Amino acid sequence: MSPQIMPSDTELRSNRADEAQALEEDARLRNDIRLLGRILGDTVRDQEGADVFDLVERIRQTSIRFHRDDDRPARRELEIILDSMSISQTLRIVRAFSYFSHLANIAEDQNNIRQMRTRSDNGGAPRSGTLAQTLAHARTAGISTADLRKFFATALVGPVLTAHPTEVRRKSTIDREMEIAALLDRRERIQLTPQEIEADDEQLRRAVLTLWQTNLLRRTKLTVLDEVANGLSFYDYTFLHEVPQLHCALEDRLNEGDSAASELASFLKMGSWIGGDRDGNPFVTADVMRGTLKMQSSRIVRFYLEELHLLGAELSLAAHLADVSKDLRALAERSPDTSPHRSGEPYRLAVSGIYARLTATAARLDVETMRPPVGAAAPYADVGEFKADLDVLHRSLISNNSRVIARGRLRYLRRAVDCFGFHLARLDMRQNSAVHERTVAELIDAAMPGMSYLALNEEARIALLTSELRNARPLTSAFVKYSEETVGELAVFHAAAEAHAKFGADVIPQCIISMCKGVSDMLEIALLLKEVGLVDPSGRSAINIVPLFETIEDLQASSGIMDRMLSMHDYRRLVDSRGSVQEVMLGYSDSNKDGGFVTSGWELYKAEIGLVDVFERHHVRLRLFHGRGGSVGRGGGPSYDAIIAQPGGAVNGQIRITEQGEIISSKYSNAEVGRNNLEILAAATLEASLLHPRQNAPRHEYLEAMDQLSALAFKAYRGLVYETEGFADYFWASTVITEIATLNIGSRPASRKKTREIEDLRAIPWVFSWAQCRLMLPGWYGFGSAVEAWIKEHPDKGMPFLRELYRDWPFFRTLLSNMDMVLAKSSIAIASRYAELVPDNALREKIFGRIRQEWQTSIDLLLDIMAQERLLQGNPLLERSIRNRFPYLDPLNHVQVELLKEHRAQNPDEQVLRGIQITINGISAGLRNSG
Repeated sequence: MSPQIMPSDTELRSNRADEAQALEEDARLRNDIRLLGRILGDTVRDQEGADVFDLVERIRQTSIRFHRDDDRPARRELEIILDSMSISQTLRIVRAFSYFSHLANIAEDQNNIRQMRTRSDNGGAPRSGTLAQTLAHARTAGISTADLRKFFATALVGPVLTAHPTEVRRKSTIDREMEIAALLDRRERIQLTPQEIEADDEQLRRAVLTLWQTNLLRRTKLTVLDEVANGLSFYDYTFLHEVPQLHCALEDRLNEGDSAASELASFLKMGSWIGGDRDGNPFVTADVMRGTLKMQSSRIVRFYLEELHLLGAELSLAAHLADVSKDLRALAERSPDTSPHRSGEPYRLAVSGIYARLTATAARLDVETMRPPVGAAAPYADVGEFKADLDVLHRSLISNNSRVIARGRLRYLRRAVDCFGFHLARLDMRQNSAVHERTVAELIDAAMPGMSYLALNEEARIALLTSELRNARPLTSAFVKYSEETVGELAVFHAAAEAHAKFGADVIPQCIISMCKGVSDMLEIALLLKEVGLVDPSGRSAINIVPLFETIEDLQASSGIMDRMLSMHDYRRLVDSRGSVQEVMLGYSDSNKDGGFVTSGWELYKAEIGLVDVFERHHVRLRLFHGRGGSVGRGGGPSYDAIIAQPGGAVNGQIRITEQGEIISSKYSNAEVGRNNLEILAAATLEASLLHPRQNAPRHEYLEAMDQLSALAFKAYRGLVYETEGFADYFWASTVITEIATLNIGSRPASRKKTREIEDLRAIPWVFSWAQCRLMLPGWYGFGSAVEAWIKEHPDKGMPFLRELYRDWPFFRTLLSNMDMVLAKSSIAIASRYAELVPDNALREKIFGRIRQEWQTSIDLLLDIMAQERLLQGNPLLERSIRNRFPYLDPLNHVQVELLKEHRAQNPDEQVLRGIQITINGISAGLRNSG
């Protein structure tokens, strides 16, 4: 072996240290899981009796044998056990296994935090996916601090919370789980006395018992405003504190050695769809949107008031001991605070004056406050005035050698105001293009008697809409009685205009067009915005018009549509008025349901390449908004890898990404985990923008091969899902799609229309259903057939070329890595039990036989390309995670199958459906990214 290849003694010691550390971490994780499992077991025995506890253990052991070997005796034994249980026993068993999934998640999260801390404490090279590592790469690449500051001045990283219904947990259970996590964290970080350990154990037992006696499921259906409240809780858990702290930490890194450096621009801006997304949700109305904005504003203004109250207590600096600036003195003199106790404390006087003005602002914004001000004061006209007063405090402290005080609570408050304004989160409006089309048609036909807008072809529509955009005359009339749908749509746009006047333009900066299929779809929304004054006939727009391209066909047409839009003088003026930035949203969910995992990923990638070229020709900045779900079948997977794998030029300093369903609580209910996830988004955006130049575009033969693979995968996927007679019947019979609709987990219906057609089904329940039966079909189907056929067609290239693709091309590597994860979470043995639910034997054999064969082929070829002997061989942490949870996850599937049989046989016992709902909860928790 050559000296260059042989590892050095240092490397060998490092590798051995890493292995030892991994073994230690694994042992600590197992200890935490055993601790929580033991406490849960004791709780089950105490509450339900030893017989139930013994039954849980017997099912667990039998399930392990069944899963490991697809053991037929174990399968029969499991069926006998499950058949012999009463419904009451079944419910207890289901709850036990479901809660173990939740507790295992807590232990894993704490283990991840432990690993993050260990790697941070060890020194040496920074961790992958951190801003520290990305900044180190930037410096190695010769990018100066000034260039980095310039980059962040126009950068935008926008996580957007959505209320998609795959989060099956209640806030009550999340709160208890957070209490358990905090107790595990305390044991990890603090050296406890024996008495304290004993007290902690009792508190853990109390929390687990409370969980056991708390309803896992909601008894009533969520309203939209309930969803808003749930979304706002993550601001308390994470965002209000971690978003400012992340900015400040990055600012400190950039300012190292430069005490006079300027402040970093705020680039991380939270977004939300909850309360603004009307696509398919009739419950999002103008009043609901107003209620949403009020709730958001209430949360942030009350946060500011509480921070000001604490700041006032801290800034006890006396005038005769600390100099103050002229501006600070003037601010103190304007304060309505007349207390003699604070007469010599100018900072406190200034803060109480700011508090009084903010309280008056809260009244103007219709926000209730908890603590009265010291006196009356004028409200702030906008958030800029509030920030200016805080800046006076900051400058005074800095100029008088009190920088260390300025870097405390005041610094984080000023940053929070910059990030959250008076609106907290930027709310997007979204509606389906078909609704916009009907609304515009009704307005135009009423204003122009004899006109039939819907009868016009695309070119005639474009000409008419363009003309109307220049026309200062409104289309609506008080003397016309419009349909209920049109009245509702216009009311929402009027509410948006009111919100702009009340909270500022950042409150609703985007209007998104779902299922955008052409130029007229974008012009229609511009016309509706003009009706309420958000678009001006002179060519100014107060809002971004964002097309959402969702199906395979729409993705393929996206570049052409945007080329035409940016070539139109009237539309281009609107874009220029928005800083020459145009946002385009790409839909991962519907494109997957339409064309399968491989084709969806490839068409998204190609659409980005085409859009980058179009926007560069038009000298307009492209901002991509990625509509990713939690599961791989809906664009999920590690965020860092996904962003880095984007084609050159597609990130360009700005990116928005949806955070959906159960992924929100998984990522952001723990502040430390949440901070890490926010940092990953920022680091990946910086890395993809500055360190991945355009010349790194893949070779032509890579693109050609991927085109061919995609076409073959598309044919296989469409052949099964849309062209196999009876497939829809198989899907509805072999999954829990019908029963999912009974869960109170969201305000939106599961289907767009009242049919059983796959085309009309929403992508979320489609993916969620396949996850529940452990097939995960949307995350891999078609890959095996495609690779097999491609190798036959290209024997000269074959497997070595595909391995090269995997090694050298981040897009292909990420595609396969995500498939590796989703296949590892699948179980064909368990899926076979769900197939038994299909009453038509011939249909079952025909379809499940094809699925089984494709599953095995996909795994075999995936492992061959990745040079692995088993799934997740390259991700031992996740491999161990799945191995730890399967013994507790698999029984839930077996019980779910038995309960589905009972339910579909019309068993009148309401506990049967409740049992199914609890299994859905537990399986979702065990898989973690199932929707």
